[in-house]
Amino acid sequence: MTIYKLDERIAFPYPEYAEEDGLLAVGGDLSMDRLLLAYENGIFPWYNEGEEILWWCPKERYIIRPDKVHISKTMKRIINSGEFKVTFNNDFYGVITSCKEIRENEEGTWITDDMRNAYLNLFNNGYASSVEVYKDEELVGGIYGVKIGKCFFGESMFSRVSNGSKMALIALCEKLEEEDFKFLDCQFHTEHLESMGGESINWNEFTGMLKY
Repeated sequence: MTIYKLDERIAFPYPEYAEEDGLLAVGGDLSMDRLLLAYENGIFPWYNEGEEILWWCPKERYIIRPDKVHISKTMKRIINSGEFKVTFNNDFYGVITSCKEIRENEEGTWITDDMRNAYLNLFNNGYASSVEVYKDEELVGGIYGVKIGKCFFGESMFSRVSNGSKMALIALCEKLEEEDFKFLDCQFHTEHLESMGGESINWNEFTGMLKY
């Protein structure tokens, strides 16, 4: 299939035109209007520093339904212990920066300075959200993503102590369930997400859920 080259127009090819690995288009920018159009159609940016922006739309998506998040007995005890404090939208910059720093140290990151600035812009305009997990007043875990209608698109999470990211994910799903969100989009399968209740769905089901 053809990989589409984007120009200054705020437009994307049909998501169904994506390659088998999910790659749909290259180029464009990270403006708020383009990002919102992308997420509304199940598309997201993911690229390395120095590359053109790559836009992806995997046909098989990995999601967590908020009411299906798995909370182990161990995590229930940790939650009840009060070891962690959880807040929402208290430090979006701190969460995205921690995600960026940890991945830079471990394996390299797609969270470039331009990406961070773009998602901060979404947050400042009400289209992105974060969960912060604190232990002894220190930010030790968190997750951030994009919210449109009743759909939440997870972007990245981090943990500086054991169970920090699990705590953030559970808290996010509980809040999404309270607010009647349809799903948390995790994009791709990992064993960690599977252990938390994730599941694969096909493209037709996913696009149906996008129609909020």
